[in-house]
Amino acid sequence: MVREQRVDIVAEMVANVLEVLVGPGDAVAVGDEVALMESMKMEIPVVAETAGTVEAVKVAVGDVVQEGDVLMTLR
Repeated sequence: MVREQRVDIVAEMVANVLEVLVGPGDAVAVGDEVALMESMKMEIPVVAETAGTVEAVKVAVGDVVQEGDVLMTLR
């Protein structure tokens, strides 16, 4: 039996969510941009460091996230 591994994509800094580029069920590859954040008037892409399928998106456009907050979960 193979257990599915879950990987959280987390915020690296305090930021506003400008765009969420993927949704549940979407496949992502390493390096794919999954969200766009804004902090101190700079746009910061959030990139998948692991390939997988989006299981859950935990943020929405306009949300303010703190460093370490879970943005989405991949499986």
